[in-house]
Amino acid sequence: MSHPVKGVDHAFIMVDDLDDAAERYRALGFTLSPRGLHSAAKGSANYTIMFPEDYFELLGILAPTPGNAPRRAMLEKCGQGLHAVACRIDDAAKGAASLGELGIATYGLGDFQRPVPLPGGGEGIAAFSTVSFAPEEVPTGIVFMCQHKTRETVWLPELMTHANTAIGLDAVIARSSAPEADGARMARLFAAGNVKAEGGVAEVTTGPNSAPILMMDEAALAAAYPGVDLAKTPTGAFTALRLRVSDLSAAIKVLAKAGIPHSRTSRGVAAAPEACSGAIIEFVPAG
Repeated sequence: MSHPVKGVDHAFIMVDDLDDAAERYRALGFTLSPRGLHSAAKGSANYTIMFPEDYFELLGILAPTPGNAPRRAMLEKCGQGLHAVACRIDDAAKGAASLGELGIATYGLGDFQRPVPLPGGGEGIAAFSTVSFAPEEVPTGIVFMCQHKTRETVWLPELMTHANTAIGLDAVIARSSAPEADGARMARLFAAGNVKAEGGVAEVTTGPNSAPILMMDEAALAAAYPGVDLAKTPTGAFTALRLRVSDLSAAIKVLAKAGIPHSRTSRGVAAAPEACSGAIIEFVPAG
């Protein structure tokens, strides 16, 4: 049975205050989608930040419901920030069956849809099927699979141009006390998963045209993000989102104009988590 998971589709930043997070990410130079309201049972809403091949989203809880109790508990326990990675999959139901045959446990298979306010007016529907990896399969955070049924209402051309010139996910980064072992666990979740470990960093390949996942120990993270207060990122989740930009100088100008705390990194520039709702957002040159 072939492995059905093809790479990283998107990531989500779970936040305490969705309106506040939206303003922060606009100040960072991102074009946000109109707010997407989820069902009453979910009690949540999101904004997407789209790129040609992938995206990330801001997710907030608007009203407590039994359905969002686990996410509320996670926010309370871990703090806001980069909590989840969604994986590319063609068919969630068939994928869950295939993963089961490979000895990889999943749960929560289901379909959902939400209305999509279209930037030019009117409304569409975004429809998905999702299934999650069982917690024991995942070394940190939430990792689930997402089958897109209506890509045309999610990847809207007018949402893909950003003042900071961001064009895609470059890496998802997590803190780990055992990077090589955690990297091996993460790699098992992807068809193309392989691990290269060196100097407190384990890089997990996730697929063609797909961002890798980096597991870093505390020293490696501190070296990667000098001057950044890592305590402002969530525990037991992901730490940083590295994004490719077509013009790094433009991204730096956006941060400076907005007065957003940032620091240079070995490859680019990182905005501090206190300005990014608990996530480190790093901009690096494309290519």
